[in-house]
Formats: sequence, C-alpha cells, structure tokens
Amino acid sequence: MNFEQYIRPELLILVPVMYIFGMGLKRSKVTNRHIPLILGTASVILSALWVFATENPGNGKEILAAFFTAVTQGILAAGASVYASQLYIQSKKDK
Repeated sequence: MNFEQYIRPELLILVPVMYIFGMGLKRSKVTNRHIPLILGTASVILSALWVFATENPGNGKEILAAFFTAVTQGILAAGASVYASQLYIQSKKDK
C-alpha cells in the first residue's frame, strides 16, 4: 500500500510518533478505550500545527481547507499507527 497517496509525505512521520506515544499511553493509567481518542486528538493538533505553519492560509476558504486537511491527515496518521499496533499485537497471539 502506498501511504503517500493518502497521507502527505511530510506528515508520515506522525505514524511512528503516534505509535510510540500510544505505547507510552498503554503503559500509563489511561484506559485502553481512551487511547485511540487521545492519539487522534494529538495527531490532529500536530497536523494542524504543520499545515498552518507551512500553508499560510489567507482567506476563509483557505483556512477551512487547511483545517480540513489537518483533521483528515491527523485522523489518517493516528489510524495508521493504531492499525500498525494491532498488527503487531495480533502477530504475537497464539493461533
């Protein structure tokens, strides 16, 4: 699968970052059901920081497009990290 078709190449770094962050959350007192929401929120915030820092949206339409980009890219990056985590967890289980 070519992730660059869906996630901007500059934001692919968020996938391993969210994976590591998720591993840290897993070892903390955070309940498992809250981890995907926390990862998604953190990823959207980091994506928004990058998008707004690099695109300099000027008018309302550009701001909305940047916001949409940040949200979708953040969700995709967080989703990819959760998917990678689940692949790892499932590969360790006995058949």
